[in-house]
Amino acid sequence: MTSFISQILKQLLTHEKDISELIFVLPSKRAGAYLRKELGSLVNQPIFSPDVISIEEFSEKVSGLKTIDSVNTLFELYAVYKEITPKDQLEDFESFSNWAQTLIHDFNEIDRYLIDPNKIFNYLFEIQDKNHWSLGEDQTEIVKNYLVFWKKLPEYYNLLRENLLNKSEGYQGLIYRLASEKIDDFAKLNADNYIFLGFNALNNAEQHIIQSMLENKARIFWDIDEVFLKDPNHDASLFILQYLENWPYYKTNKFETVSNIYNTYKEIEIIGVPKNIGQVKFVAETLSELSKEELNSTALVLGDESLLLPMLNSIPPNIEELNITMGYPLKYSVFASLFEKLFEIYQIENNQIYYKDIIAVLSSPFIIKATNQRSEEVINKIKTENLLYLSKHQIESFFSEEHQELISSCFTDNKLNPKQVLNRFTVIIKVFKDLLDKDEDGLALEFLYHYHQVVQRLNELITDFPHFTSLVSLLQYFRELSSQQSLDFQGKPFQGLQLMGMLETRGLDFDTVILTSVNEGILPAGKSNNSFIPYELKKTFNLPTYKEKDAIYTYHFYHLLHRAKKIYLLHDTDTESQMGSEKSRFLLQLFHEQQPKHKITNSVISPEVPVVVNKLQTVSKTPEILEKIKKLANSGFSPSALTTYIRNPLDFYKNYILNIKDIEEVEETVAYNTLGTVVHDTLETFYLPIVGQFLTIENLTDFKKRTAQEVKAQFEKTYSKAPLNKGKNLLIFEVAKRYVTNFLNMEIEQLKKGVSIAIKEVESNLKTLLLIPQLDFQVNIKGKVDRVDLANNVLRIIDYKTGKVLQNQLEISDWDLIASDYDKYSKPFQVLTYAVMLLQDSNNSLEVEAGVISFKNLKEGFLKFSLKEKQGAKTLKNSLISKEILNDFQEQLNLLILEICNPEIPFIEKEIKSAYGTY
Repeated sequence: MTSFISQILKQLLTHEKDISELIFVLPSKRAGAYLRKELGSLVNQPIFSPDVISIEEFSEKVSGLKTIDSVNTLFELYAVYKEITPKDQLEDFESFSNWAQTLIHDFNEIDRYLIDPNKIFNYLFEIQDKNHWSLGEDQTEIVKNYLVFWKKLPEYYNLLRENLLNKSEGYQGLIYRLASEKIDDFAKLNADNYIFLGFNALNNAEQHIIQSMLENKARIFWDIDEVFLKDPNHDASLFILQYLENWPYYKTNKFETVSNIYNTYKEIEIIGVPKNIGQVKFVAETLSELSKEELNSTALVLGDESLLLPMLNSIPPNIEELNITMGYPLKYSVFASLFEKLFEIYQIENNQIYYKDIIAVLSSPFIIKATNQRSEEVINKIKTENLLYLSKHQIESFFSEEHQELISSCFTDNKLNPKQVLNRFTVIIKVFKDLLDKDEDGLALEFLYHYHQVVQRLNELITDFPHFTSLVSLLQYFRELSSQQSLDFQGKPFQGLQLMGMLETRGLDFDTVILTSVNEGILPAGKSNNSFIPYELKKTFNLPTYKEKDAIYTYHFYHLLHRAKKIYLLHDTDTESQMGSEKSRFLLQLFHEQQPKHKITNSVISPEVPVVVNKLQTVSKTPEILEKIKKLANSGFSPSALTTYIRNPLDFYKNYILNIKDIEEVEETVAYNTLGTVVHDTLETFYLPIVGQFLTIENLTDFKKRTAQEVKAQFEKTYSKAPLNKGKNLLIFEVAKRYVTNFLNMEIEQLKKGVSIAIKEVESNLKTLLLIPQLDFQVNIKGKVDRVDLANNVLRIIDYKTGKVLQNQLEISDWDLIASDYDKYSKPFQVLTYAVMLLQDSNNSLEVEAGVISFKNLKEGFLKFSLKEKQGAKTLKNSLISKEILNDFQEQLNLLILEICNPEIPFIEKEIKSAYGTY
């Protein structure tokens, strides 16, 4: 393949005496680099390189102005706005910037297309005057101010232009307008050495500039194929056909460079792939099949540039050389999320910083490194102590003196102004810079340097423009300046695979092209309306609309295909994607206008999704596992461990054999188990001092008075010292108080009815040895019983439950199910286990009952374990725990423990049934 640039250079080398004297103007700097490379391969002796510049650089040269970015333009416009607008009508900078960006865009378009600003703004004012909502003759103050704004647009434009020209600066449109005004004088002296290459869509200023140069012996070469030039309806030739028809130059001069290459043999594969990651994987697979020689003339063009990172992570190993023309965006750096989070913290006004924000900052790898891992310890402290909100002073107190500068810069005790924020960022960047090693952390240092540039630039803006006072605005321009910064990838620019964006392909040609994301809304980008100028007015003044923007995309798309031989066009078929996954009109157009020599195939690739069969897991008992079971048996099986096994043996294996615990996290809202702990501990505090005594109404009345204070103290101990005075936690705090108060009221009612209650034990740790002859090792069971009392000479074993429990949940009729059916019998299993521990070695002669007091079902009082037995047609319930009942239960208990200890019986996962189904 002979590229367009190579074709023109060969022509010039044949006819020019000294190509070094020429000055080439191209659409982009990358095309200029390719021109130098092609020229080097075509000449056989040393020559001086000709000058190669972009059209923007040429316009700057002619106009004598220096380009300023959009942020600087915005600040200059605000200075103009403040000068013209009365003080009582002035908006702050933040409100102003919401609409000023659109106004700057319109100024830019008006200048680029050489429109008379006064004329178009007067038209715009008349349109707004007709459209406003005030129908009466007497206009409201709001309408008057509204119309004044539109009336003043010419003043804004003229004063902004004047101020910028006085500084020899300009935004792109102003530079183009001034260049078009000066081009005639420039062209008379300099035009004959200029060559314009590879242009397509030109604004009016560029058209005037190039026409003036052509009239003074400059030359221009167009990269267009005969197929498109002969089709007046094809958007790929829309602009060039207009130039042929309208430029006076072409009335007497021939049109240079029309190729007839598009209608040559091409293999075009149109491939639908679901989701972006599917496209990335397909591209990687395709690249892996290309030879080294093929890769040297292959372009991978990302229609959606957000695919850059996943694409880089999927480059196959056969790619030895890769040139990436796109920069690595700063927003993907390790520092981006840290600075964003700091902005949030700096806007806090009440010196109470949310724990998630603190953890987000302290978990930054560079904060961890700078504090010698102390920040990780602080994160653990926040989680274990359940600290929801912390002050700056609290956070600083966790760190030593050497880390205070960094930590003080990250956190604040009041809202900061922009200057203070930038000063803190400067400190943080300096600490990180001193911390990082040039060899090990080169990439991080590069990112840090770019952030340093952003901070310096913002400092300059704040100094030059004192109206910049809002943190919200600072964040907006921090993001905008950061988005303009990117890290350039190092590589050999003309070797290996070329990875680029769509606009970077201008003027370049490749044998193999892989183009991703050929979907509507991406290629072409679709309609957007970032303008105050309505569509009809744009048409009237020949400003570009979406029609012209689509034509630009069309030209770039077909230019990619122009000289290529093998083309892969990928589009997303995922119907749930952001853009709706509609295939681009360009792909449909390819089919519609298919050239005779083009071989076009269309396919949709669906990844094979294997059927996932959810098999229940089985874990065999290895010698190591059996050893752990023995140790657990010796220390004692708790009722909760045994009921966990009944519910799901695999959970028992994970929790008690592997000791896998839940990751400790900050508990923002009081969890249900925390509520239970608070209630249990409150009652323990009340009842422990009266163990061995009879309960009295005086005791209970005193407990009621102390309830609020004690519940609060238990919350501070178990949950957090943070105030419980708002939100869900306040409600849960009130629930805990209500639980305790209602329980104490129930106890008072019992005493009033003549029930005598003597407290025997409170939160007692029990442990007993089980005699299981089949096992050659010792087995114990252990647990903590909530309360044991004597009520009217009946010994009661009581388990507190903060959840709702019903009487029928404590009744059993079949002993064979008690150790196998968790849902039905977990509660009687627990209370009977406590009974075994309490009574097995005692000489108790009293009647015994075991059961539950449910704080959500206090009206039922003490819910007793009952054994249901049939006698004839009747079912009798026995709530007294006899020796026989204990023996029957212990028999089932022993069988359960034998199963746990049996090396032949693996841990087999059970399907868990819940209100949401089986899982």
